[in-house]
Order: sequence, then structure tokens, then C-alpha cells
Amino acid sequence: MNQILIGKGEQPVQLLARYGNRHGLVAGATGTGKTVSLLVLAEGFSRLGVPVFLSDVKGDVAGLAMPGTPSEKILQRAVQLGIEGFAPEGNPVVFWDLLGKLGHPIRTTVSEIGPSLLARILELSDVQAGVLEIVFQLSDEQGLLLLDLDDLRSLLTFVAENRAEVSARYGLVSAQSIAAIQRNLLSLEREGGKEFFGEPALELADLLRTDLTGRGIINILAANELILKPRLYSSFLLWLLSELFENLPEVGDLEKPRLVFIFDEAHLLFDDAPPALRQRVEQVVRLIRSKGVGVYFCSQYPDDLPAEILGQLGNRIQHALRAYTPRDQKAVRTAAETFPANPKLKVAEVLSQLAVGEALVSTLQEKGVPLPVERTLICPPRCRMGTISPEERSAVLGRSPVGPRYDTPLNRESAHEILARRASAGNAVAAEAQTVQPEEKGGVIRDLLFGTKRRQGLVESMAKQAARTVGSQVGRQILRGILGGILGGARKR
Repeated sequence: MNQILIGKGEQPVQLLARYGNRHGLVAGATGTGKTVSLLVLAEGFSRLGVPVFLSDVKGDVAGLAMPGTPSEKILQRAVQLGIEGFAPEGNPVVFWDLLGKLGHPIRTTVSEIGPSLLARILELSDVQAGVLEIVFQLSDEQGLLLLDLDDLRSLLTFVAENRAEVSARYGLVSAQSIAAIQRNLLSLEREGGKEFFGEPALELADLLRTDLTGRGIINILAANELILKPRLYSSFLLWLLSELFENLPEVGDLEKPRLVFIFDEAHLLFDDAPPALRQRVEQVVRLIRSKGVGVYFCSQYPDDLPAEILGQLGNRIQHALRAYTPRDQKAVRTAAETFPANPKLKVAEVLSQLAVGEALVSTLQEKGVPLPVERTLICPPRCRMGTISPEERSAVLGRSPVGPRYDTPLNRESAHEILARRASAGNAVAAEAQTVQPEEKGGVIRDLLFGTKRRQGLVESMAKQAARTVGSQVGRQILRGILGGILGGARKR
């Protein structure tokens, strides 16, 4: 049947595949078993033929690629839960890494990520973000592709050298703002962000793959270093979610999701986020369901997520919360109030009594009716519960179907090369003009600009270059993530 066995309480607790796109939450204090629940969900969806994307913050999610070790405790729990034919089993896995160290590089272009989301990554002020908007507008109008950070840096230098003309047309551009953006770009590059921008850019179809047996590929993002850069981590996942929303077609309710997206350390998405951003993210989470995508948030406390997001999560797995502080006590009350009532359980009391490997679970059942909250013993995963060795990771990467496409970077002509060529041509004009007599200078400059019968002129060359690139300007503006407009709107408010 199209369902995932989560565990067992008074009865088996299952997540129905047809409601997998109704989103979910896995929460609980550190060390209470959240990671095990994530493993169970990931390999359960994979066995149903549903691709999964999730981040590996501590390094132990990578164990999904390897079969587990059937200890006596695990086998005993499998028997206790009535799991027939339980056996260790690995899963089809593709490793990704924004930094390009522990997986295939994930890249996107500067143009596609857009000025507003990039401003958030760079932690720019409103004034600096406004200057960045001007730089992107200039890029579109001049046909200068922004693919990597070298392109953006070159265009910033061009704007700095022509501040008077740019300011007269677009608004004041100060040298201080450009310098601040340049410094933040340098900081981002030093932290490893340079590898994220460039080509070949990620194709969403490569996250929606199944293997030859029909099992869904589990895409694991190595995030043990990335999590130390929370703005980059959350902005990347936010961008990826928006790309899925923009590009996947409407499919309505399917028998199973097209993709399950698991967002670990979900509170980072909403830290310092303006109210308008929260409202828009809530809209994306609500509407992406019709694209066949299920989004599962993982965090310590349920109230790490805004109430409007919690209201969209139909499947809940709540591990123990320790009510030691007023903050913890508030979280316990919030969790208890968000579960469908079960007259046999006092949820607020049980939450602090749950053992490791236990959870309060409620999932959507037939006709979308929530299951009354059940105290559940969570199933053991069939994969390894722990890290993998570098040799094992290399073996998985070596047989990956997407390695040949992404492992070698591309560097086609873009803003950096075009501006460098223009500067070189301008210097050549000045140098040649200085070597001729005054009466000849006008003719030499005219020939260099407009050409002769034997040689193409600079103006004609630049016109052809503009013609080649202008056709892509509208496309680049359309392809920029929806969150560019979201964050821009948030800043204006």
C-alpha cells in the first residue's frame, strides 16, 4: 500500500502517501530522536518512488546510503512493532554540497538568484540593497550576463568608475555603498560562497529522479559547514523552494508526492525575517502542495515556526520537550494545543515524559481527517544510523548519475569578460590616438570606432554583442526567483 509506517502506539501509525504533500513537522529537544524520524520518512518515501531532498547538518543523515547493522535491540523493536521481513538496506543517494567538498557542486547564477535574495545573503543595509538593484538593472539594460561573483564585482567596478552618469539616470550611487558591497562579496567568497555562483546551474529535473528499480533518489545536501553560515544556508533553501514553486506544473492531489523537501534547522528561515516575508513564505508553502511537493520542517520547538506556517502542516511528529525554563514550558503548551485531542492522553504531561525513540504523532488519514494524537514507538530505519567513511562517500559519488554534468565548472563569456574587452579596446583607441599627428587623430579614432573595409569597428562589434545578449534579458528577469519580489516588497514596506 502507498503508506509509510511511522511506528506503533495502541495501533499502527502510518503516513498515507496521498497526503504526503500536506506538509509536516518533526520537532523535539536535542537527542530525543528527531534524526531517526527523518531517516524513517526519507527511506519510506524513497521506497514509494518519491524523490527526497534533505540537508545533513551533523553528518549522520549520510548513513541513508548504507545498510544498517541489525543489532539485537533494533531487531527486537522490529518484532515489537510487527514489521515483517525487516532487513538492513541502503538507499539510492546523491550527495550535494554548495562548497563542492562532500558532494556534487550546486550552483546557480547571480542573475537567477536576484538582487533581493542576494542582498539578504550579503546582509546589506537598505541603501546598499538599493545600489545592488541598480547594478542588476544596468546589467539587464546593457546585456551583461551576471553568472558568477567575478561578473558582479566587475560590474560594481564599472558603476564606481561611472558613478556620475549612473547616479544621474538611476539615483544616487555612493562610493561607500559600492565599497561595502565589495567587502561583503569578499567575505562571502572567503566563506566558500563563490562556488555557489556559476555554471552549470542546477537543473530541477535532477532532483526528481528515480533509480532503475523505481525507488526515489534521496538528495542529501552536506551542510555541516554550511550551517555555520546561516544566512547562506537558509537563503539557498529558500531559493530552491521558490524555484520548485515557479517551475513545476500544477498537478493537484496525486497518489503520492512528486518530491519531498525536508528543511532542517527550520528556524533559520524565519530569524530576522520581516512580516511580509513570513506572509509570502506561508503562501508558497500553501500553494506548492498543488505542485506535488511536500515540505517537512525540522526544528527543536514547534513555535520556531510562525503560526501561519504551523497551520499548514498536516503531519506531526513531536519528540520530547524538557520543560526546564519558561521558554520550554511555553513550547510544551504550544505543541499540546496544536495536536488533535485524544481523550486518553494528557499531551502536555506526556511531552516531557517521552523516552528517546518515542514521539507524539498525528497524521492525516482517510478524507484528510487528522488522526488523534498517538503516543508512538518510532520504527527503526533500515539504513545506517550514523556517519559514513570518506571511502564510502567517494564510492557513492563515483557511481552518481549526475557527476559528469556538475563536477566540471563552465565559464562562458559574461559581464567580466565583456567589460574587460571594452576596457582593453578603449585603451587601444587612446594609445593609437597618441601615436599619430593631431590632424590624423580624428580619422584614426573614426576607423577604430566604425571600422574599415578590412576590419570591424568597435561600435559594430559592441552592437553585435548587444544583439546577441539582449534577447536573453527578458528571460533573465523572468527566471529570477519569486523571492526577489517578495523581499523587495518586504523592504519597501
